[in-house]
Amino acid sequence: MSRYAPSEIEPKWQTAWNEADVFLAQRDESKPKYYVLEMFPYPSGRIHIGHVRNYTMGDVVARYKSSTGFNVLHPMGFDAFGMPAENAAMASGGHPKTWTYNNIDTMVDQMKPLGLSIDWTRMFATCDPEYYGQQQSMFIDMLDKGLVYRKNATVNWDPVDMTVLANEQVIDGCGWRSGAPVERKELTQWFFKISDYSEDLLSAIDGLDDWPDKVKTMQKNWIGKSRGLQFAFSVTEPTAHTDRIEVYTTRPDTLMGASFVGISADHPLAKELAEQNPEIAAFCEECRKGGTTEEAIEKAEKLGLNTGLTVRHPFDTSWELPVYIANFILMDYGTGAIFGCPAHDQRDFDFATKYGLPINYVFAPVEGDLNETEAFVPVKSEKVKYIRGFAGEEVQTGEEAVNSAVDFCEKNGVGHGVTKYRLRDWGLSRQRYWGCPIPVVHCESCGVVPEKKENLPIELPFDEDGKPIDFSIPGNPLDRHPTWRNTTCPKCGGAALRETDTMDTFVDSSWYYARFTSPRATTPTVKEDADYWMNVDQYIGGIEHAILHLLYSRFFARAMNETGHLPEKSREPFNALFTQGMVTHAIYKTTGADGRPVYHYPEEVELRDGKGFLKDGTEVEIVPSAKMSKSKNNVVDPVEIIKQFGADTARWFVLSDSPPERDVEWTASGAEAASKHLGRVWRLAAAASAGEGNREPNKDDSALLREMHKTIHDVTSAIETFGFNAAIARLYAFTNAISKSKASVYAKTDALKTLAQLMSPMTPHLAEEMWSMLGGEGLIAQAPWPVPDEAMLVEDTVTLPIQINGKRRDEISVPKDMPKEEVEKLVLENDAVKKALDGGSPKKLIVVPGRIVNVVI
Repeated sequence: MSRYAPSEIEPKWQTAWNEADVFLAQRDESKPKYYVLEMFPYPSGRIHIGHVRNYTMGDVVARYKSSTGFNVLHPMGFDAFGMPAENAAMASGGHPKTWTYNNIDTMVDQMKPLGLSIDWTRMFATCDPEYYGQQQSMFIDMLDKGLVYRKNATVNWDPVDMTVLANEQVIDGCGWRSGAPVERKELTQWFFKISDYSEDLLSAIDGLDDWPDKVKTMQKNWIGKSRGLQFAFSVTEPTAHTDRIEVYTTRPDTLMGASFVGISADHPLAKELAEQNPEIAAFCEECRKGGTTEEAIEKAEKLGLNTGLTVRHPFDTSWELPVYIANFILMDYGTGAIFGCPAHDQRDFDFATKYGLPINYVFAPVEGDLNETEAFVPVKSEKVKYIRGFAGEEVQTGEEAVNSAVDFCEKNGVGHGVTKYRLRDWGLSRQRYWGCPIPVVHCESCGVVPEKKENLPIELPFDEDGKPIDFSIPGNPLDRHPTWRNTTCPKCGGAALRETDTMDTFVDSSWYYARFTSPRATTPTVKEDADYWMNVDQYIGGIEHAILHLLYSRFFARAMNETGHLPEKSREPFNALFTQGMVTHAIYKTTGADGRPVYHYPEEVELRDGKGFLKDGTEVEIVPSAKMSKSKNNVVDPVEIIKQFGADTARWFVLSDSPPERDVEWTASGAEAASKHLGRVWRLAAAASAGEGNREPNKDDSALLREMHKTIHDVTSAIETFGFNAAIARLYAFTNAISKSKASVYAKTDALKTLAQLMSPMTPHLAEEMWSMLGGEGLIAQAPWPVPDEAMLVEDTVTLPIQINGKRRDEISVPKDMPKEEVEKLVLENDAVKKALDGGSPKKLIVVPGRIVNVVI
């Protein structure tokens, strides 16, 4: 080839890798293993450049570790169950299965041209019966170990879609998809006992040394360990079923500032009162329509209804507090009841102000005055002066005050200190079709019975007795599918009904990393494979998965250890975690005839002088550097980039422009610049392979050799620390050094072969082509990583600036240990000095060893 042609180079080398089974991962006890994994994608239909960045980072690590002698496992799969597939089926009249597998085929076709070093023989989708059948098997094992249970629970119910919604799917009190007002209702649900592991999951976080601090902090906050006081207010006029209201508080130090008691609309007392009072019943029903996320509760107007009941303060029986039902209290947290201290909680302050309740300050700032128009809420570490607390007028921090308040209450018989966790058990039941069926049956004689393992997988039915499933009918199709639902009891053989709830899709993604170690096994894992390949040495994914996915995966690893599917060492499954930044792109929009924004793809817009125009001349509004989103059409299709520039250009650019933990903006000009650079590298290699240049070894050979070893050292260090942009910056500098060097063609060839090796994790196709042109043996993908000569890293020369009468005029390079007299001789022979002296002698010649030379005329 006379030019750099990615469209010819890249398919050629991908074929060579496949034919040589370069990336086939096989257990080899004689070699150390390295398991690198990117969070697997949802098969939405197409990938974009953001995906390319994620997978390229993992690919750099995988290729580098392979070349340094590790046996690498680098797999890919698809997180394939979930509501989007059912939505698509509803919209198109098709089937979620067809939609999902078609999308998987499309995405694989997009990924393979990127040249990723993936063992595609291990690929699976979580909707494969072979996968979810093993998930069902594990569920039965977990049920046997007491890690799964069933109970009544209050849930968010969408009456139109007829399914349970997560808190995050309730928007302004309505279902995120149907728009229908959401109801809070009790249903019998399946739960994982993740709360039993609260302390284990929390304490182990400190041992995750190679996880980002931000992620560890988010997990700690989510688990939410707190020490507080559990006590009860006695009801002054008990009802038929209630004479006391149990409260758990993390701020017992504010108990002397209590102003009211609040209970949830789902509290047993509220339900009891609602049966007798239509006003209370209506208010409770209204409360259940509100959002249930912390954010939604925080934003909503705080509403309450006075029940007419009062309770006695535990330290003064003559001090009575009114009992309100409040819309900001949930049964999911604590006891479903709180005491309000308006003086030191802004939410309670707003509530008390609204309903004319007293505001009693317990403490004040150590210096300055209280601002009694708002709550005084000090941070935990801030010292405060107590006005009417248990500590008298002592000055204490929040944590000290809580502990002393708990001690005081315990000594006085008011409750007891309790450690609690915010983490709640994981409700896994979903009333939808496209998910993993829960493998139990309901028998009138035997109750709830797990299916026999030999009957697994319990597969989803593809149709309804020969007719296509109609997904436009609200509710779960499994409920109305008699030949699937009607079955026999595994225990007594009598008539039974299958469980029609399917599992939360977070279950599917909570153990896939373990399945990759033996993806075709007839058990969830194979001991020898799990022992060898686990743990994941490097996990890569977005910060948005910092809590639920990673926390659930940590729980599942423990559960799999206890059920015999993972070794003890894998109770923490991910040794190192890296959260990458996003790829952003400008949004281009115009306003439609209906006044709504119309978003345009980047390829539809021509940029001129900082402005954007459609083909018809219409100017577009440009929103700079926004997260790539299909809804905003600001996505860049990697297939188009590969056609235009090649996969290596896309890979090089997404790694080069920003540290990997930060966002990077995709620009056409940046891609063009990357492509030009790779073309330049190819031309240097082509010239060297043709023997062009100086054929005589010379003094510049050693200088280029020294630069080569420094580059090996710097690039190796950068890759080891995820400094991919720093590695690429160093490779740019080395390319320039090779280009400018007057070294012999033989030295340049060696330097270019090393450059190819160092570039191979980022631009594997170009690297293979260079390696082949320059006479490298075998495939560069299987060549050992270059090792720097430590002696070459030691500087044995020093550059000395030459100043003449205080002004810098030139510089010379000399050996570090050159005697002062020899340096003086070289300075006097320097052209700039000779010209300045004009045949004369200097008044002074001062050599500061290793630093500078001063010539005074």
